[in-house]
Amino acid sequence: MEKKQPHKSIYLLPNMITTLSMFFGFLSIIWAIQGRYESAGLAVLIAALMDSLDGKVARLTNTTSDFGVQYDSLSDLVAFGLAPAVLLWQWQLKSFDSVGMAAAFIYTACGALRLARFNITTVAASKRFFIGLPIPAGGCTVVCFIFFAAPFTDFLQPALPWMSLVLSVCAGTLMISSVRYFSFKEYGVLRAHPLRVMLIFLFLLAFVVSYPRVMAFLLCLVYIAGGLVYSFVMLPRRNRQLLRALTPQKD
Repeated sequence: MEKKQPHKSIYLLPNMITTLSMFFGFLSIIWAIQGRYESAGLAVLIAALMDSLDGKVARLTNTTSDFGVQYDSLSDLVAFGLAPAVLLWQWQLKSFDSVGMAAAFIYTACGALRLARFNITTVAASKRFFIGLPIPAGGCTVVCFIFFAAPFTDFLQPALPWMSLVLSVCAGTLMISSVRYFSFKEYGVLRAHPLRVMLIFLFLLAFVVSYPRVMAFLLCLVYIAGGLVYSFVMLPRRNRQLLRALTPQKD
């Protein structure tokens, strides 16, 4: 019996969500140029929400396609590669003139390289981890930093341009690095400890609701630091233990 193909209107649904993500990225660029920095940041966060939905909708409706994968990458480049770079440039980096321009371009170019590498390694890579910082996480970190700094602008003003410069270059570098970041696509650990996970979630929710600007940026930093710790501390230690276990012991 021939398998029934999904209706063409269903094929459009995930790509429409992807288009919404790209639209909010484009809107973020327009608002950043107009000096509406927090609105521009909010647009990037909405784009991230749309980006998290399009793939899930495609899988649930069995409408994944090579076209959708490539279109999603182009959308991500606009929403999380170009928009955060323009936002950082307009907000702080333009005070460095050509150096700030170079830093913003490094972030965008690294995001493009990250997406290209992801597209050609998505089949071979483990589902548990991303290799390199995902570009939506990079974009959200930039935005959350802007939200975090807003209440402390007077206090941090002398350091903000330099902090933005470092953030732009470091986030870009991490995107093309070999650092492993948890993908949240497999939930074995979470299912093994449901009560602990729920308790941690409740505490995090309470803190995020109480201090949204601070906690959002701190969670981004924890995610970034977690990948570094796993890649450079935990993984080498596990590999050494495995090597010792496999090496024959002399009498």
